[in-house]
Amino acid sequence: MITSLSDRADFVVRCFAPVAGINEDPVTGSAQCALVPLWHLKTGKTNFDALQLSARTGELKAQLLNDRVEIKGKYCTIFEARLQL
Repeated sequence: MITSLSDRADFVVRCFAPVAGINEDPVTGSAQCALVPLWHLKTGKTNFDALQLSARTGELKAQLLNDRVEIKGKYCTIFEARLQL
């Protein structure tokens, strides 16, 4: 992950995982779960506007709630699956 302060949001991020077959994370929220605690330590804030600058850009609202991160934003379903046990 690469992250920075920004004048467009509280922080911006790009996330790459080519070894896992993911050239760039398509805004799933997983990066924000790791970055919100980091930015809290740096800024003291608990509420963040996060902007992921991938090919499919995403704007997320994230809030640190004790040991959890709550994420809000617009979404679209990309795929659906069923697991049969």
